[in-house]
Amino acid sequence: MLEKSQQIAEIIDNLRRVFQVVHGQSKKAERETGLTSPQLWTIKVIAEAGSIRVSDLARRIYLHPATTVGILDRLEKKGLVSRTRSKEDRRVVYAGLTQEGFGIVEKSPQVAQGLLVAGLEKLSPQNLKKIDDGLEQMVSILGSQELPPQLILSTEVNRPEEQVKKPVGRKKKAAL
Repeated sequence: MLEKSQQIAEIIDNLRRVFQVVHGQSKKAERETGLTSPQLWTIKVIAEAGSIRVSDLARRIYLHPATTVGILDRLEKKGLVSRTRSKEDRRVVYAGLTQEGFGIVEKSPQVAQGLLVAGLEKLSPQNLKKIDDGLEQMVSILGSQELPPQLILSTEVNRPEEQVKKPVGRKKKAAL
């Protein structure tokens, strides 16, 4: 077993590696596509699905629906996404890619959030629990339990109504 100082050093080094990859992938995506990582991840998920309900998209990218709608608003303004209402149920909205959106997906780099989610989804519930417990302890060490989760390295911002404080000890949905 490692001595405590060595174990702490390894934890800090691994955190640095995670931040380095997320930062590097985010900058590369923005440089190559002009999109933020959350925007690029969103169009990649839409491309995989073909056409997807906005509520299902929000679940697939692990974001609040209001944040997802904000991302879709910006993507629609750029001509990359189109939204259509269901003819059967007017409350249901589908998102699909335009030809320009598909073009960006074809030439875009990997997105760190997508890699992270794909990797986490493959883990057993026990391993997910270990990671969750460890990260929860880190959040507690930093005294940041009350901070609303923001998207990583992005100009995308969660809307104020999403930043409702939850009781200490309750889990918050991760905003990758």
